[in-house]
Amino acid sequence: MTNAPDRRSTTDDVFVRLRQQILTGELGPGSRHSVYRLSDELGVSRTPVREAVLRLADLGLVTIERNRGITIRGVRAEDVRDVFELRLMLEVPAAAGAAESADDILVGRLSTELEAMRSAARTGDEVAFTWHDRALHAALGEALGNVLLTREVDRLRDSIQVRGVSTMGRSRTMADVAEEHAPIVEAVAAGDAAAAATAMREHLEHTAALLLDEVGAQLAVRTWASRS
Repeated sequence: MTNAPDRRSTTDDVFVRLRQQILTGELGPGSRHSVYRLSDELGVSRTPVREAVLRLADLGLVTIERNRGITIRGVRAEDVRDVFELRLMLEVPAAAGAAESADDILVGRLSTELEAMRSAARTGDEVAFTWHDRALHAALGEALGNVLLTREVDRLRDSIQVRGVSTMGRSRTMADVAEEHAPIVEAVAAGDAAAAATAMREHLEHTAALLLDEVGAQLAVRTWASRS
């Protein structure tokens, strides 16, 4: 029992190190590796490497093939498109439904989260900003009483953010992101389902377009670096 925390800590460390190597292109997309070689290179036993690789596979960063080892997938434009297609299917009708059933409690919660996002943007606190951003989106799903919807949206967001792909500080500021949420909150407060759906769709489509540009830029840098 006393060894469990140590192994868990080693697995977490290996996961972080491998993920960083994938994001920086040190482990390039399409390259193949074995657990044995990775354990030697990282100076750890095979067990934490296997556990870390399984976590990377769950995130779509690697594929595991029997007797062929691990293939690095990296960040692909297809992944971003798939995630945002699903988010559009889930969150656009959720915003409309929230507007149809909005009450003072929901409107107050959305307004509070929006103001918290604006405050975090002013102080440059990206951690707090992201937390309140997620809380605002979660409030819309919870307004429908659908816990699974909220969990799935969180999972989809994690699948992108954990890969290091982000627009903040690159193609737009935190303040820009906060203001994209204002029309959603205003439409819900007005009980305007059509406007809420439109505002959510525009926000998600804009985010997806910027992320696709970001992924393209990352891939271009990696391709250039590999040829240098």
